[in-house]
Order: sequence, then structure tokens, then C-alpha cells
Amino acid sequence: MARENLNREPKVPVPLSQGKILVRMLRLNSISFSLIAVVVLGTILISQDVQLFLNQRRQIADMEVSIQLAKDDVSEMQAERDRWQDPVYIRSQARDRLYYVLPGEVSYLVMDAEGMDFSDTSGTLGAKLAQKRNADVISLEVAAASENWVDSLIESVLVAALDQPAEAESKTDSDKESGK
Repeated sequence: MARENLNREPKVPVPLSQGKILVRMLRLNSISFSLIAVVVLGTILISQDVQLFLNQRRQIADMEVSIQLAKDDVSEMQAERDRWQDPVYIRSQARDRLYYVLPGEVSYLVMDAEGMDFSDTSGTLGAKLAQKRNADVISLEVAAASENWVDSLIESVLVAALDQPAEAESKTDSDKESGK
């Protein structure tokens, strides 16, 4: 082997242009082309499964959030149910909402027109005030017409067709007097 190296001519580096360097770098042989084709084909085949997986993970996360919200609601409802089991709480709610008092107590109600809740329909003072307020705005009764509307319509059509305006009558009267 040593002799072969001596008989050969020494290699001299030849400057290559930019284009030739790029072509040499990008030279595709069958192995690299096959590798690129397998990667592209694999990406295409797997992309739908990956998208399906990601959508399912998103749905699972949404369901976990909704389950947690439902658990929170259930715990709040259980706490509310437990409060309603306490007679002291029931008594305080009856006093606040329905204005109930114990026998022998005197209840004073200070009303502020700005702060009244007129949406209360429980048969209490608030409901009476709401009914009075709504009665002023909208009539709860239907007013019956004193005449038949068909007769009124026919009468107005006939009056419009047969009656002449007051100016036209005065002109015809003056024309008759003058003899024209």
C-alpha cells in the first residue's frame, strides 16, 4: 500500500463554485430519498391519529373540568341543605324574607323607595307594592269596545266616499247664487 501512495499524484484542492458545493450537498441518493419518503408517508398516516388523540385529550380535560364544577355545585347544595336543617336558620330566613315575627314582638318596616325589591310575588308587602306599581303602568283588564268595529269601518268608508269637504260645498253654493 505504501507503494500505491507514492505512485499516485498528490491531490490538489480545486476551488469549487457556490453552486457546485450546493449541488454536492443536496445530492440525493436512493437511500436518502427512501428515508425522506418514509418520513413523509409516516407523517401523513399518523397525522389523523395524532389529531384524534389530541381532540380526545381536550374532551377529557373539558369533562374533568365539568365534573369538578358539578362536584362543587353538589357540595354547595349539601351545605345549603344542611343549613335548612337548622331551626335557627329557618327562623332567620322567615324573618328576613317573609317579615315574620314571634308572638309578642313588634315589627317595624322602614321602606326606601329606591331599595325596594318589587319582583317579590310571595303575597307579602313587597308583592302588594309590586302589584300596585304594575297596575299603574299596565291595565290588567281588557277594555271592551262599545261599538262593532265592522260597522265603524263601513261607516267611515261611506262617509269618506259620499261627503264633500266644506270648501267644496261653499263653492257650489256661491256658484249657484251667482248663476254660473
